[in-house]
Amino acid sequence: MTDRNDILFERARAVIPGGVNSPVRAFKAVGGTPRFIQRAQGAYFWDANDKRYIDYIGSWGPMILGHGHPAVVEAVQKAVLEGFSYGAPTEREIELAEAILALVPSMEMVRLVSSGTEAAMSALRLARGATGRKYIIKFEGCYHGHADALLVKAGSGLATFGNPTSAGVPPEVVQHTLVLEYNNLAQLEEAFALHGHELACLMIEAIAGNMNFVRATPEFAKRCRELCTQHGALLVFDEVMTGFRVGLHGAQGVLGITPDLTVLGKVIGGGMPLAAFGGPRAIMEQLAPLGPVYQAGTLSGNPVATACGLATLKEIAKPGFYEALAAKTQSLVSGLKSAAAAEGVPFSADSEGGMFGFFLFDQLPQNYATVMTTDNKKFNTLFHGLLDRGVYIAPALYEAGFVSAAHSEQDIAATIEAAGEIFKALARQ
Repeated sequence: MTDRNDILFERARAVIPGGVNSPVRAFKAVGGTPRFIQRAQGAYFWDANDKRYIDYIGSWGPMILGHGHPAVVEAVQKAVLEGFSYGAPTEREIELAEAILALVPSMEMVRLVSSGTEAAMSALRLARGATGRKYIIKFEGCYHGHADALLVKAGSGLATFGNPTSAGVPPEVVQHTLVLEYNNLAQLEEAFALHGHELACLMIEAIAGNMNFVRATPEFAKRCRELCTQHGALLVFDEVMTGFRVGLHGAQGVLGITPDLTVLGKVIGGGMPLAAFGGPRAIMEQLAPLGPVYQAGTLSGNPVATACGLATLKEIAKPGFYEALAAKTQSLVSGLKSAAAAEGVPFSADSEGGMFGFFLFDQLPQNYATVMTTDNKKFNTLFHGLLDRGVYIAPALYEAGFVSAAHSEQDIAATIEAAGEIFKALARQ
């Protein structure tokens, strides 16, 4: 049988760098040919060979309702008939902004943009403009998009700022970015003691999803808040992944921490290109056209994207939605843990709301350095074993997974059964 995924990948590599428009899609970490998706519905999508997969990436988080939810489809179809884009304000932008602010109490004003990278980059510029300071803190293993100042690895010590992790980023662009170890309280304290007076902000994924699923400990998150307040730096929560995914009020609601700025994406667009950043009125009014911090976007607040986002937020705000979603996710996680334990395979997992992660370790890691010690070969065996059995998880061991409201008990049971078969093979390795 001709594999259309192979054919499409060969065509793609001739015209698109690496054959993909976002690197992780290339299957480079796990080997093999990426699946080219032709359609999706509910908890599933189908590849170019018309093979069905249970989808646990959900477009990397946005599809919290599953694919093709009737209320969302209806809202988008109506919006399309009214026009694709105007380059002028619409009432729907106001409605979406009001809906977001009602669910995220730390935000008094919000600016809509088109991507998580754009939102994080703009929040960083706003933090610098509002404080008049240059320096920022981020954490190893937290990803905030591909803006130059955030593509950085740790320097040689806490007195040394970062080094670029991408070609094309000049060293002088990241010289004001300090990279710390996630969940390392002593290092956090020392960094503020050394640089607190010159820090514009600390940016963090309070539940990280880009080194798989790793939580900030309550003590660590609380200390980030305290030190920022003490030293006049802004605390920026990157909730592109966790916003409306881990709970109705995001990671800040789970942790009970109030950030100064919040970056949102994914779920607020329901699968359309839409993101946002927001915070208190006094900070947000530093943005143009009111203030000196410039930010703009032709497609910001796009009428089709805002229709999609509004319909999604309306559904997830219904009573009991998150309790049901969390129960499904916990069922998946506990089932995978039991299946691994039955075969004696080292395995740990965690979840919050509709977001989860697992590691081939006996204990959950607390930072990126530990995550990096994962056995790649065993993960690749697990990934391809699940893929062959019609279960699609992230094609990289550093990515979190996502359950949607559309996943059924049967989907979860089938996933656990498939994983159990692969754990048997791993136990013999």
